Amino acid sequence: MTGSVVPHRVAVLALEPVVGFDLTIPPTVLGEATTADGTRLYDVKVCGLTTAPIRAGLGFSLTPDHGSEILAEADTVIIPGTYISQPRHEGTLPDDLAAALATIRPGTRIASICTGAFVLAAAGLLDGRPATTHWQRADLFRALYPKVLLDEDLLFIDDGDIITSAGLAAGVDLCLHLIRRDFGSEVANRSARHCVVAPWRDGGQSQFIERVVPDEGSDGTAPTRAWVLQRLSDEITLGAMAAHSKMSVRTFSRRFKAETGQSPGNWLLQQRVRHACHLLETTGLSVDRIAEAAGLGTAASLRHHLRTEVGIPPLAYRKTFRAG
Repeated sequence: MTGSVVPHRVAVLALEPVVGFDLTIPPTVLGEATTADGTRLYDVKVCGLTTAPIRAGLGFSLTPDHGSEILAEADTVIIPGTYISQPRHEGTLPDDLAAALATIRPGTRIASICTGAFVLAAAGLLDGRPATTHWQRADLFRALYPKVLLDEDLLFIDDGDIITSAGLAAGVDLCLHLIRRDFGSEVANRSARHCVVAPWRDGGQSQFIERVVPDEGSDGTAPTRAWVLQRLSDEITLGAMAAHSKMSVRTFSRRFKAETGQSPGNWLLQQRVRHACHLLETTGLSVDRIAEAAGLGTAASLRHHLRTEVGIPPLAYRKTFRAG
């Protein structure tokens, strides 16, 4: 990627009363996605249905630079959380909003943050598709939109041209995922570092974001986790990890679970799969070589674990996420 790259055009549609925190996430996170030489990769614009001031939910208003006419030009449209009445309580769209959404070009990627999913559902865009929203609004969402395959346990759900995220800060996870999907993990991690946020968050979902290497100077099991991440291709046993930490196996396992929320074995497998994903994104190595380098043994083992963790086989993952 060079300075001549054409930025991906993003329109963020603020609907009154908008959730102010949600609204600031895409311009901030996507706006910091750059090439190594600093060229911005997204052109992010905030719009309303008009250019009139828009009330936020907590005591302030903002004036967008654009009206809904920019929706027709966007490569991606993002709808932040909103308290708008009809989609939130009646399952319908106001006429002006329906007209604005109708101008979005076929094939445009559409995403929502938090209760923005109510708008997508009211437009019929989520019927028969998996989606998520803020967990506190899940019962209401199901009552209004029973055709949607809602899963409120996930931080975000990528269903190709429609992507939905859970409440508030999950919008950061969604935007980092968009960057990684569009331009690869290196760019996503650079944006995360600038925003001083973790490039991944654990959960039951496939986030496709790399884990930060623990600080080797930290207390507890962090030095051992850092040690393990440098030798994932080796055979690593629980006993070896405990010995490195100078703890008994029982004490190490207890401390490890307390610090990470996972058993050492589950954590190690997750790191191997994530390293395999990184190699699929950034190298041309064969699936067999990647399986060996990640400590997963065989291509068959890699395929099995990648399907379990991410939901797609290695070559499909590489085709989807490899930058460039």
